[in-house]
Amino acid sequence: MVMAKPKVSYEESRRKRLEENKQRMEALNLPKLAQALQNSSPSKPSPIKSVKKPRTIEKQVVVVRRSSRVANKPAPVYKEIVIERLVIPRGISKHRDLSNRVYASDEARTNAIERAEKLLSGLESDYPTFIRSMLPSHVTGGFWLGLNVRFCKTNLPKRDEVMTLIDEDGNEYKTIYLARKPGLSGGWKGFAVAHELVDGDALIFQLIRPSAFKVFIIRVNSPEQGNN
Repeated sequence: MVMAKPKVSYEESRRKRLEENKQRMEALNLPKLAQALQNSSPSKPSPIKSVKKPRTIEKQVVVVRRSSRVANKPAPVYKEIVIERLVIPRGISKHRDLSNRVYASDEARTNAIERAEKLLSGLESDYPTFIRSMLPSHVTGGFWLGLNVRFCKTNLPKRDEVMTLIDEDGNEYKTIYLARKPGLSGGWKGFAVAHELVDGDALIFQLIRPSAFKVFIIRVNSPEQGNN
């Protein structure tokens, strides 16, 4: 009959393995080697891994060469200027037959101006006024009406403006006044065509408001009427 070996507990077996491992480590002198490594001085850092100092860029102020004519003058300042363009909506104007266009004689033109001056003498003198004799460029083709420069500088706005022309019946017409080249542009054609202006007609412009003219028309071919 075979006798059963006594069972060894797990804790007893584990303790024996730990003792055996400790004896092996002491035999190899491993504890002393580990202690020696801990006490040794740390190695020097690699020069490649050293932190580089930031590069300093030296800035110098350089005087810009300028012409002797402008060296003592202040530098120009450029800024954006927005110019608003005035626009008059175009209406439907009737077509004019220019095939039978007649040019006024000097005598007829002078006569119309004289009648305009006579009418002007009877108007209220509180409003600034001037007389303009119509030329072909005013009433046909380009339809540009240049105004009296001195009158414009004294009485009209210093910038482009919408001017209202009021005829003798009270009808109003919007036009564009250009201050740089004093005159009426957009909208003037509508007024000229609506009133069938021709070469030699004399117009009285009476400034009744800062941006409104009362307009009186003296027909070159109707001396007996005196006005429109």
